[in-house]
This record gives sequence, C-alpha cells and structure tokens, in this order.
Amino acid sequence: MNFLSHYYFERYAVHSEQVLGGLLPDLLKNADKNYSFQLHKFEDNLPLGLKSESITEGWRRHVEVDKLFHSSDYFYHHTHQIRKIVEHNVADLPVRASFLAHISLELLLDHKLIANDLLSVNRLYEHLEHSDRTLLSKYLLALGIDNQETFFKFYDRFVASKYIFDYAKMENIPHALFNICKRVWDFTPSAHHFEVLTQQLDAYQKDELKDYMEIYAYIAQHLD
Repeated sequence: MNFLSHYYFERYAVHSEQVLGGLLPDLLKNADKNYSFQLHKFEDNLPLGLKSESITEGWRRHVEVDKLFHSSDYFYHHTHQIRKIVEHNVADLPVRASFLAHISLELLLDHKLIANDLLSVNRLYEHLEHSDRTLLSKYLLALGIDNQETFFKFYDRFVASKYIFDYAKMENIPHALFNICKRVWDFTPSAHHFEVLTQQLDAYQKDELKDYMEIYAYIAQHLD
C-alpha cells in the first residue's frame, strides 16, 4: 500500500512516532533503493523508550498491512483488471503493465481516501513534522545507516512538498505513476499516454472501486 493508506491504519496513533514508523520502510526505500531491512534482526540494537517502541510498532504494522494487502483476493482481482485496461496504452513503452497496475491500484486507493474525506492529509504531515528527529537519527544508526544525509534530504523534501495532496485530482495520478516507473525503466511518455491513462483510471475508480473500503476493513480485521 502507499503512504496514505498506511496512515489510515495509524490515524488514531497517540504518538507521532508510530505514524512515522508506519511510513518508514517506504520512506527508506524511496530515499535509497538499496535500503531494505528486516527489523527483527536489529531489535537488540534499537534505542530504548516509548518513542522508539512507537516507531517499531508502526513499522511492524506496515509490514503486516502490506502482507495482507498483497495476498488478498481484492489485490489480485483489481490488479488483474487494471492490467487488462492499461496494457495497450503502454505497449510501446518498456513499462511492465502488471507493475503499472499494481501501483495504480495503490494510488487510486489513496485517491479514494482523500476524495471521500476519510483522512486528513495535513494531519499526516503534522505527525511527520513533529516526530522526534534526534530519535529517528538514532534509530537509523541502529539499522546501520551511518551516513544519513541522503535519507534526511529526501525526508525533508517529502514533508515540504506535501505531494500526497496532489492525489486528490485524478489528472495528477498518471504523472506520479510514470515517475515511479522511471525509477525502473528509461522512457519518456507522451501527452497521449498521460491523457489515456487518466481517462482509463478515472473510469475504473468510479465504476469498479466502489468497494474500496472492503480492503481496509479486511486488513483491519486481520491485523494483530
């Protein structure tokens, strides 16, 4: 799931650090694609205290949410349907249609949360702004990240840009999707690619994602 959907499961968190932890695995991967950590391997080294435990709780729930989402019938059904819809439009690009369908579903779910006013995006950013930065640095150090400049440069840009607000408008979704794809493949989409993908995804989210709350209910029911 994407950032906002992960926040959905931490929206009642008392401590901002739990919200941060719920996003941290993806923040790390976006800052450096080589960052991949199995948290249980570092538990003995993590800082002590309530705020650190809150980061860890958010991180563990992030992993469980993604596991439940990606193994669900909901995920398989909708990614299959979206792939069939978008594959012709990107047939002349190196983009793998199944990958595009996967991230399309995730961003469409974020869009539905905003469009239906189920979350405060501003509150999410407030949590990130108010999280204990010194503790976060110690937490990253415990993971073996000694040079943290790259991460904090990304983190500060992420918080300052507040780009998740852009997901409220469907015409912004294809731009985000193709930018994600460009991390994997080298290509330049045309205006036609953007236009068609916007139309396809907008129609899909209106007609086929009326059941979007089902996946959130399913995950919430199965979270430990």
